[in-house]
Amino acid sequence: MSATARSCVRALAAAAATIVVGLALVDDAPAATSKPTGPLTADKTAYVSFSASPFPYRGIIPDKNIPFLDVATFAQTGHTAPRAGGAIYWEKPTYSDRRSLIYLPRGFDIKKPAVIVVFFHGNEVILSRDVAGRQQVPAQLAASGLNAVLLAPQFAVDALDSSAGTFWTPGVFSRYLDEAAGDLASLYGDAATRATFAKMPLVLVAYSGGYDPAAFAVTVGGVTKRVKGVVLLDAPYDYEDKFAAFVAQNRSAFFFSAYTASAQTNNARLEQLLTARRVPFTIGPPAKLTPGVVAFLPTDPDLAHNNFVTDAWVRDPLAWTLTRIPGYPR
Repeated sequence: MSATARSCVRALAAAAATIVVGLALVDDAPAATSKPTGPLTADKTAYVSFSASPFPYRGIIPDKNIPFLDVATFAQTGHTAPRAGGAIYWEKPTYSDRRSLIYLPRGFDIKKPAVIVVFFHGNEVILSRDVAGRQQVPAQLAASGLNAVLLAPQFAVDALDSSAGTFWTPGVFSRYLDEAAGDLASLYGDAATRATFAKMPLVLVAYSGGYDPAAFAVTVGGVTKRVKGVVLLDAPYDYEDKFAAFVAQNRSAFFFSAYTASAQTNNARLEQLLTARRVPFTIGPPAKLTPGVVAFLPTDPDLAHNNFVTDAWVRDPLAWTLTRIPGYPR
C-alpha cells in the first residue's frame, strides 16, 4: 500500500476514534435519514443492539455437552473461561452486550455490486476501543476502496474468551444477518434497500479468537451460499476440520489465511486436511482473491500477535487484503 493510502487510513482512523466516543452508548436502531441520491457523501457509523446477538447465551457448549453458564451464585451467573486460567467471567457485563458496530464508508454506492464484510474480533475487545480505534477496521475498509459495508458483532467483552455464543446454534447467524439488513438500510437512509442488503455477498474476516464464531458461521450459520470468501488473520486455533470442510465444499469461494508462529501448527493441520481432500492451495501472498483461490501466508514469526490487524506482513493488512477482491470497486 502506498504512503498516501497509509496516510488516508491514519486520518480515517483518527476520525473514527473521535466518532466512536460519541456513539459508544448507542444501542438503538439507527434513525432514518434522507434518502441518498448517489454514493454516500460521508461515513456513517452506529452501534446497534441486536435481538439475534451472540450474547447473552444460556445454552450448551458444542462438543462439550456442558452449560456455557456453569457458575451460579445467589445474585449472578457466570462462565469458567479456560483461556483465562479458569477465571470466572460473569454474565454481566461480559456476556450481555448485544451491540454490533455498523459502518458504511463515504462513497459506498448501493447501486453498484457490493459486499458485507463481517469482522469477528479476538479476545479482550471492546468494539469502540479496539475494532474501531486500535485495530482501525472501519478505516482500513474505507482505504481499501472496496464497495462494502462493515458488521462487527460484540462477543465476550474485554475477556480472554473466544466463545461464539448463540452463533454456535444452527441458523442464528442467518437470523443475525437478516436483522442486520434492516439496520443497514436504516443507517444508509433508505428502507427500500433492505432486500438488497439481505442478499449481499459476504466476506468473513476472523482475527485470532474470532476463528470460533467464524468456523460455526460457515458450517451451521445458514448462509454458506452467500459467503464469497473467508480471511483468517493469525488464526485458527481449533476447528481446522470445519474450515477445511467449508473450503472443500465451496470451491467458488476464496480462502486466505495469514499467520505468525502462534497459529503455525494449526495452519499446517488445515493444509494437511485440504491436501487429503485434494484441494489445491498456494503459499505466499495472493495477487487476487478470486473464486477458488486458497492461499496461506506464513509471516515473520517475530511479529506481534496483538498488532497483527494493523502491522503484519504489511502495514494495514486488512486494507491490503480487501483491495485484492476484484469486481467491487467503490
